[in-house]
Amino acid sequence: MDCAIERSKIQVLYDACDAVFSQKELPTFQQIQWLKNLLDLMEAIDVGIDEFSLHQSPFSSPKITKGLVCGQAVSEITYIHIHECDNFSMGVFCFPAGRTFPLHDHPNMTVLSKLLYGSVHVKAYDWVKAENSSCRTIGLAGIVTNSIFNAPHEPSILFPRSGGNIHSFTALTPCAILDVLAPPYSEEFGRPSTYFNDMPIPTLPGYVILEERDLPDDLVVTRAPYLGPSIVAAGDELMTCS
Repeated sequence: MDCAIERSKIQVLYDACDAVFSQKELPTFQQIQWLKNLLDLMEAIDVGIDEFSLHQSPFSSPKITKGLVCGQAVSEITYIHIHECDNFSMGVFCFPAGRTFPLHDHPNMTVLSKLLYGSVHVKAYDWVKAENSSCRTIGLAGIVTNSIFNAPHEPSILFPRSGGNIHSFTALTPCAILDVLAPPYSEEFGRPSTYFNDMPIPTLPGYVILEERDLPDDLVVTRAPYLGPSIVAAGDELMTCS
């Protein structure tokens, strides 16, 4: 009896991330490109999000219709957790129009992001020189991008010291971003999320001063359940046919 089952796109992406990020060596350029190509195939429906329907009910939060999260109906920045292990995490941020996720960094992390639908303004910087002053990080950073991304848009990749490791998102329309973080944030292992203010330098176009700030009081992130295809994680027992 043939029991081969076609893997979902999110399972394929998970398997590839597990293969790349669980190895002791740093990922090669070819491996990162492989992951980027797989991420580029992802659509909202593949992670349990309906990007089109308008849910009118005021009583359910997050809005769920036909077994899918209604992307157009989120009223706050909403995080959908898909997977996390020591080596990487996967999740989706859904934005209502007008909301901003402020400048934040990704210490010693590689991040792959795919805009699943909508339009978003992205600002991203990399450090030129940074120092700690009164237990706060401040320094000179170069602008990597200050652009509007419209779906479909190729995935972006940032590295610990390049690619725009410090970035912010402002949703111009309802939108969603699928993130793969390797390794994930961890206070214990020295990978906290730090927030920044950016100050332009009129005499030095293309550069800004970044200054560490407290977690913004107005940053509200809610949670929604993951309703996409289930993932068989590494080490889990697979059902077999006899």
